[in-house]
Amino acid sequence: MFDMSDISIYNMSMIRNLDTALIRTFVTVAEKASMTAAANALNLTQGAVSQQVKRLEDVLGCNLFERDRRGLRLTRSGERLLGKGKRLLSLNDEIWAEMAGGAVAGKVRLGVPYDLVGTLLAPVLKAYAEAYPQVEISLLCAASPELAAALAAGTIDLAVIEEPVGPSAGECLAVDRLVWVGAKGGVAHRKRPLPVSMVADTCAFRPTVLSALNEHGLEWRTVFENGNIDATTATVRFDLAVTTWLASTVPADLDILPSGPDLPALPNFAINLHLPKHAVAPAAREFAAHIREGLMRWSVAA
Repeated sequence: MFDMSDISIYNMSMIRNLDTALIRTFVTVAEKASMTAAANALNLTQGAVSQQVKRLEDVLGCNLFERDRRGLRLTRSGERLLGKGKRLLSLNDEIWAEMAGGAVAGKVRLGVPYDLVGTLLAPVLKAYAEAYPQVEISLLCAASPELAAALAAGTIDLAVIEEPVGPSAGECLAVDRLVWVGAKGGVAHRKRPLPVSMVADTCAFRPTVLSALNEHGLEWRTVFENGNIDATTATVRFDLAVTTWLASTVPADLDILPSGPDLPALPNFAINLHLPKHAVAPAAREFAAHIREGLMRWSVAA
């Protein structure tokens, strides 16, 4: 006589469940092409990331990465897993957002630099608002040093801050080029003293830009300061001045100007996520996760 329990035992022996935490670590390492960068993004140690990748390789019975002179590279098995792994994580996150979205409510206050709110962070803000409609979002747009002060004072819950690449109390989400920007076909960059337009005297880029100008021996003058980004954009668009922005935020109708005799080279800047030192509320924690994922996707696409 056929025993139905045999079918159950057989089925259970065939079921294999993937650990989404291991998949998330694998995808992050693949996107960053670095164990160290992935560890920073995931708030883990490099050793923990390496162990998780090894566990996943053991479960799947294949190598997912190999090293060459340029660093980590996906094997063929890793390449096959990457696309499906991303889809798995996307579905996992979608389920969590739909099922747990109602549990996240209240208010969250986010600080964002003027140049990022309508560019890199716009899709993130939209996605978060759709996932957690019961959360009231308040935005503070200000220069990065002002946002750091607001976070320390507790007037905002989290902040995205632009800082020189290097040690930071925040989590580095992306690195972008700081570039000179001018009108298409403009001549403002050839004028002396160099006309420079900045959003505010507290702009995170200002010390770096002025130091580069001084080291380059270029005279400069302020055309516009202490206003909003739209007014700064107008002075550049009308070829009254040049400005400096992250390359990813430059409007399509303006030009990124090459460094050289007319303009000094500028360093890269980091886009860092800062959370308060005290406990982080659920709404802010979920917002941080959305920002982290959104900037990670942008970084890979760029």
